[in-house]
Amino acid sequence: MEGARFGSFGGVRAIVPRVLARDFTNGQGVLHEYGHIAILVIIALIFPAGAIVQSWAFKFVNIRPEVPSDPVKEDTYECGMVTRGPALTQFNFRFYYVALLFLLFDVEIVFLFPWAVVFEDAGLVGLGKIAIFVGTFVVGGLYAWRKRALEWN
Repeated sequence: MEGARFGSFGGVRAIVPRVLARDFTNGQGVLHEYGHIAILVIIALIFPAGAIVQSWAFKFVNIRPEVPSDPVKEDTYECGMVTRGPALTQFNFRFYYVALLFLLFDVEIVFLFPWAVVFEDAGLVGLGKIAIFVGTFVVGGLYAWRKRALEWN
């Protein structure tokens, strides 16, 4: 990057060259930056919608014929074996509970990572905020442990 001028925003020297850096506080260039994402979202919506419309249109040209309902084909099929009992069984709520706890703590780690990156710049105020954040999870975990919600009987 020879000859590239490095910019500064708010007295902090930027790591990227000024040509690549954007000051998003005044709104300049924001539509241009997020316009690319909007184009990708539109393309992502057009492909499945196009497949559904194409399948529907093929029905009228007899490329996709309309097949009458067959109860044998619509029967529940499980690995070549005959199904025993109802196809829709209820699972124990604890499966969902463990999955929700996993997501909760996984999201907590996602929020802790940016704080750990700027740990030195956060100071005591940042430490206090993260202590409150982690403290709520600790209190919730202790409450769940005390209520024996995490035991599997």
